[in-house]
Amino acid sequence: MVRMRVEEYHMFQSHVGEIAALATALCWTISAVAFESAGKKVGSISVNLIRLFIALVLVSVFNLFTRGMLLPFDASLYNWLWLSFSGLIGFVIGDLFLFQAYVQVGSRISMLIMSTVPPITAITGFILMGERITLLGSVGMVITIGGIALVILTRNSGEKILGLTYPVKGLIYAFIGALGQAFGLVFSKFGMGSYNPIAATQIRIIAAIIGFSMVITLSKNWGKLGSALIDKKAMKHISIGSFFGPFIGVSLSLFAVQHAPTGIVSTIMSITPILIIPMSIIILKEKVPLREIVGAIITLIGVSLLFI
Repeated sequence: MVRMRVEEYHMFQSHVGEIAALATALCWTISAVAFESAGKKVGSISVNLIRLFIALVLVSVFNLFTRGMLLPFDASLYNWLWLSFSGLIGFVIGDLFLFQAYVQVGSRISMLIMSTVPPITAITGFILMGERITLLGSVGMVITIGGIALVILTRNSGEKILGLTYPVKGLIYAFIGALGQAFGLVFSKFGMGSYNPIAATQIRIIAAIIGFSMVITLSKNWGKLGSALIDKKAMKHISIGSFFGPFIGVSLSLFAVQHAPTGIVSTIMSITPILIIPMSIIILKEKVPLREIVGAIITLIGVSLLFI
């Protein structure tokens, strides 16, 4: 019995990165649904900045108790440079468009488009670092795109041409969000190295708060931010999303890429479009067409092939 427990512990240790990636997918599913609800009430820009402040408080308190410092004073200039850049790309640019996509097309379709993150990451690795893409990986990319196309494309009645099932603006926003997430993940890997993933998340959040403050100032949206803060229902959803998204979810994702290959982590985290379907039905009371369920499964198969 003791030997079995020891073996189970070693198995857990050897797959801790993959387990963290699975937990990340669940966290992002919860946060996506919460942020969609909040964004439709008070706007995506307000949701972004508020959730980052909440996440910063949570991360700072956690670091104070676990590392003995409120802020990441032990980070090197190299850590600050790359992780700040990652925060601006992933949180500000990526999430700015992703949250607007939540409002335009909903979290379910946005998360499906986000399944393009692993192929984008693989192509980026091929172009910038000379990483090899196998024939099976290329087939996986085609299948991934096919699964997404099955969901977002539809044939107009009486016509031979295909049309889009959802607003093109929302789909473009979601794709830009995917680009931001993919590049943000790559730069996080560069900047983190062996540094603490929670503290690394804190640096990314600090950079993102500065970035979003500039966005709100330039767009003159501070008034909308005030209105969002007094909306109790929106704040409840933002708080839930902040806990599971930029605090737990992002920290787990950095921990995952620290202990497992980026490709495998990206693949596991890509199950979010599957996990979000039952939540959309139960919580958001949405009717999910069979075509979307099949498309999400095909997309997941394609992403999986990419990293076999």
